[in-house]
Amino acid sequence: MIELGKIQELEVVRKTEIGIYLNSKSDKIGPDILLPIKQVPQDVQTGDEIEVFIYRDSEDRLIATTKKPKIVLGELGVLKVVETTRIGAFLDWGLEKDLFLPFKEQIGKVEKGREYLVGLYVDKSDRLCATMKTNKILTSKSPYKVNDKVQGIIYRINKDMGAFVAVDNKYDSMIPKHEVYSSHRIGDKIEARVTKVREDGKLDLSIREKANVQTDEDVIQILTKMIKNGGILNLNDDSSPEEIKKQLNMSKGAFKRAVGRLLKEKKIQIIEKGIKLS
Repeated sequence: MIELGKIQELEVVRKTEIGIYLNSKSDKIGPDILLPIKQVPQDVQTGDEIEVFIYRDSEDRLIATTKKPKIVLGELGVLKVVETTRIGAFLDWGLEKDLFLPFKEQIGKVEKGREYLVGLYVDKSDRLCATMKTNKILTSKSPYKVNDKVQGIIYRINKDMGAFVAVDNKYDSMIPKHEVYSSHRIGDKIEARVTKVREDGKLDLSIREKANVQTDEDVIQILTKMIKNGGILNLNDDSSPEEIKKQLNMSKGAFKRAVGRLLKEKKIQIIEKGIKLS
């Protein structure tokens, strides 16, 4: 049986001037599929089996290719947007015909030149299309444990919950809202640390280091900011978390830990509206 959207081995059933025609060796149901002459391996003979990918050409005809696409059915991949239109976007997936990402399958604003995590599906017209609604394809059975370093891509952002991340383009994870300290966008690739493995297997992530390591970096960031501001920073214990995040891109708790260390080391002193260098 010939399967759309998958890499499979098919038998050469006949040779022509425009290419060779293929079909399933064990179950020849449906029409033979053309492999264009420019992709036909040298010295191939009738009866040989060839590994190909099946998709539809620009005229919606089933066609075979020996090229390996960047994504197949049942898997996820990170693809670049080559064009955006009013009905959707087109992605480079390594084949002659770009992959269509319908507008209804997009999450957030899709921009030309950026890369996004997508899955592959067959639409009602029996055509291959991309979708950014990838959570059903992601798995929660990851090999990672607490404090492991991981890499992933943000596939969805919920302001009330946080940033959803596909670790290794495969494992469902999230950076909780209180851990998101910078302006991330869908499609951003991140490095993070596992802070929790939930009962369902999903991972909680942080883009910050462990508290003691992160405090070292926060201290440097605060001192650098103060030097640029003439030795003064208008933030203190009474400042709102939002204002601290806006100025320093860190949580209020992280700010207080770093300030506490600087006070202990007598590098700063408290003033009426903030802190200043000693």
